Amino acid sequence: MKNLIVWINQLDWGLVVMLCGTLGLAPFAPPHIIEKLGMLFRGSLIKPLDWFDLFLHGFPWVILIIKVVIFISNKK
Repeated sequence: MKNLIVWINQLDWGLVVMLCGTLGLAPFAPPHIIEKLGMLFRGSLIKPLDWFDLFLHGFPWVILIIKVVIFISNKK
């Protein structure tokens, strides 16, 4: 786990933001991640392809959140 945090911390901010803006939001009308999160909250995320889509479009956002948390915790 510590290696993963070190790896995420070493990622360039521009790369992470670019991943969120492209893969994290694609397709752009409506963003796939918004659609899949809505399905998750409604309980209609059933198909394996839907779970894969949630993971694929969600992982850049998870990396960004972890990177922000690391950045804030290092500031204190």
